[in-house]
Amino acid sequence: MTKWVYGFGDGRSEGAADMRNLLGGKGANLAEMSNLGLPVPPGFTITTEVCTWFETHGQSYPDGLAGQVEAALSEVGRITGRRFGDTVNPLLVSVRSGARVSMPGMMDTVLNLGLNDATVPALAEAAGDPRFAYDSYRRFIQMYSDVVLGLDHHAFEEILEDYKNEHDLALDTDLTAEAWQEVIAGYKKLVEDELGKPFPQDPAEQLWGAIGAVFLSWESARAVTYRRLHDIPNDWGTAVNVQAMVFGNMGQSSATGVAFTRNPSTGEKALYGEFLINAQGEDVVAGIRTPQDITEAARIAAGSDALSLEKAMPEAFAEFVGICDKLEAHYRDMQDLEFTIERGRLWMLQTRSGKRTAKAALKIAVDMADEGLITPTEAVMRVDPAALDQLLHPMIDPKATRDILGTGLPASPGAASGEIVFSSDEAEEAKNAGRKVILVRVETSPEDIHGMHAAEGILTLRGGMTSHAAVVARGMGKPCVSGAGALRIDARAGTLSVAGRKLQRGERITIDGTSGQVLVGEVDMLQPEMSGEFARLMEWADAERRMKVRTNAETPADARAARGFGAEGIGLCRTEHMFFDGERIVAVREMILSDSEEGRRAALAKLLPMQRGDFTELFEIMQGLPVTIRLLDPPLHEFLPHTDEEIAEVAAVMGVDAELLRQRALELSEFNPMLGHRGCRLLVSYPEIAEMQARAIFEGAVAAAASTGAPVTPEIMVPLVGVKAELDLVRARIDAMAKAVSQEAGVAIEYQVGTMIELPRACLRAGEIAGAAEFFSFGTNDLTQTTFGISRDDAASFLGAYQRLGVIERDPFVSIDQDGVGELVRIGAERGRAARPGLKLGICGEHGGDPASIAFCESVGLDYVSCSPFRVPIARLAAAQSALKAKSA
Repeated sequence: MTKWVYGFGDGRSEGAADMRNLLGGKGANLAEMSNLGLPVPPGFTITTEVCTWFETHGQSYPDGLAGQVEAALSEVGRITGRRFGDTVNPLLVSVRSGARVSMPGMMDTVLNLGLNDATVPALAEAAGDPRFAYDSYRRFIQMYSDVVLGLDHHAFEEILEDYKNEHDLALDTDLTAEAWQEVIAGYKKLVEDELGKPFPQDPAEQLWGAIGAVFLSWESARAVTYRRLHDIPNDWGTAVNVQAMVFGNMGQSSATGVAFTRNPSTGEKALYGEFLINAQGEDVVAGIRTPQDITEAARIAAGSDALSLEKAMPEAFAEFVGICDKLEAHYRDMQDLEFTIERGRLWMLQTRSGKRTAKAALKIAVDMADEGLITPTEAVMRVDPAALDQLLHPMIDPKATRDILGTGLPASPGAASGEIVFSSDEAEEAKNAGRKVILVRVETSPEDIHGMHAAEGILTLRGGMTSHAAVVARGMGKPCVSGAGALRIDARAGTLSVAGRKLQRGERITIDGTSGQVLVGEVDMLQPEMSGEFARLMEWADAERRMKVRTNAETPADARAARGFGAEGIGLCRTEHMFFDGERIVAVREMILSDSEEGRRAALAKLLPMQRGDFTELFEIMQGLPVTIRLLDPPLHEFLPHTDEEIAEVAAVMGVDAELLRQRALELSEFNPMLGHRGCRLLVSYPEIAEMQARAIFEGAVAAAASTGAPVTPEIMVPLVGVKAELDLVRARIDAMAKAVSQEAGVAIEYQVGTMIELPRACLRAGEIAGAAEFFSFGTNDLTQTTFGISRDDAASFLGAYQRLGVIERDPFVSIDQDGVGELVRIGAERGRAARPGLKLGICGEHGGDPASIAFCESVGLDYVSCSPFRVPIARLAAAQSALKAKSA
């Protein structure tokens, strides 16, 4: 019979840490902590395979599961000395999800399960505390009604708030046992009024209701969105963990908390976390009460008057510190822990590798390598390349004037500016309209995932450093300020106010997730320095990678930025991007609209010195590193004049009638310009364009070599080649110009001519094309368009739906389609190198900065990737990780 259930507790377990795929992350770690002899409440894990069965068999369960659950529940009862459903000594359990990877807040949990009208007096008697028992019962009714029965939890909160207001009570802890019984009566009436039947009293019915709810939550909208944003496969499923309850709400000697073995924002080696006395775990992350600091040092740093755990419960604190050290050493990584102290006794509820900012990930990886916990190679593998994006964006300039609106907790570092919005839907709409926003909420919930993704940063009025907003923002790499309690939101009026100051929806604010400040207006930012741990990790990465990393750049600013980020040359200089300014675009329009070679050459003569200067500066900045320059590849519609003013301007320069020019522009307009008269087709039709650009490149190379003393070997790339004869014709013009400039300058010019492979035909006929090319650069943006028959500019209208429906897993313009586009790249690489051994191969679409695509490039054996300047460090680290994985495969 298939084993569906794995038990743990009492110093042993049927599972282990390496069974994550079957037991989920939480279940595997509970099993491992039990095997390590740590104080873990006993329980059992229902495997992820049951979730898959549940999803594919009409929400039913496999044969044998019920019996295995019953046996496991009996074993938990034996260990605890209690019995599930017993009216004298009842066993209560928690029911929690646990996917392979952490999905904080995305799926459902039920606590205190097993309570009913008959067991709650027994719990009160056993605990000697009726108030605690009825507080636990009301929590259970509210949570179960929300998660399992589908009732809005706000309705229960209204009943509680009305009772507190009516009896002039401020805190939940002010309610007596009798008060809770009155609230419970209101809760039960609400359930019966809404559902037409009473709240379920049978513990077995409660248990299977909760198990089903956890499995169903795998397909909740928020969980589906989270998986899509983090590339988590839909078919992984979640496990369910059923565990004996331990109570942090049994008075002043009880507590519950969340902690990290190192600071998840900065990486500092210091215990970091929060706890609450006389509370359950949900209270800490929900932001309902202000949590207290774990350590005395953190309390002093925060200026808090509330007792730290270190002072309030020194024995439990000392035991906890020892467990933290043991778990970090065992897992060899920073751990995120959940714990409960029940009447002085410490219980560990969870450990997992903690989510951290990129800054913290770098520091932790480098520090652990220095400490000997891991090797430098392992440190390279520990940092998510995509997360480096957090470090490559502006921070607030220390010299900037700060108009401080309020201050909260520095929940996720970095800074961001944007318009104020008060809902996730507003944030998403603004993002789609191209506007940057800050999502401002009282507190976020898992339903806000889409708005948090759309916003530049998140500001909440409630919640601590481990609140939903803080954890999710850190995972997304977005700045977050939480717990800014002095601020007030009036969502109906659309205002954010504090102490007489009022800002309207749409006004701009800046949040500083490093200091916790909320600033009025947009504030000056600074670029971060790539030094310290960053530089050391990059040095280790560079020692491991095989592929070179170049940049896509055509401006001096981009080229310099890329050099600063470690680029090893330019892999794509898009010369058409150099022509959009002022007099240049007029000259280009003059060239395009001329109906004679003489007219085109006259316009090109104006562009020659501009291009020569451009190329000279790029060569000088690159100091002898390779520079690949793509010849003109403009879809004509991007350059044709459209307005009367633009047509009149070009007509005046050319000395022709504006109406005649308008007619010429109409003649040149195309129905599908992305597949029209562009690329090498333009160069074949008008070879004088290739001649001008080649002359500018060669003259620029001669000038840069003279000024820097570094050899310059330009790589000239002919775009959109599909037939070898196209490349032959253009190459002949380039070679002739190289000879002419060499004779004029009296120096030999070294250069290479290659092509951008961006058409399926070019991949298939790569063997022929390689006869005229010294290098190929795969232009995977256009290759994706021409392979799928999809316009990148229009695909957003349906690709999102395709991903939700499972038609495609990833956006093929973000991460290369390895089965289709990737197969063409592989064919082109193999056939090209078969015809010309040593053919240099690269990729220059934006896929060159995508870690998954870089891994594919490593598998194909490309020589380099090229990406935008700010993605160069990401590509360097991803290339190193890809090389290491290839070696170990």
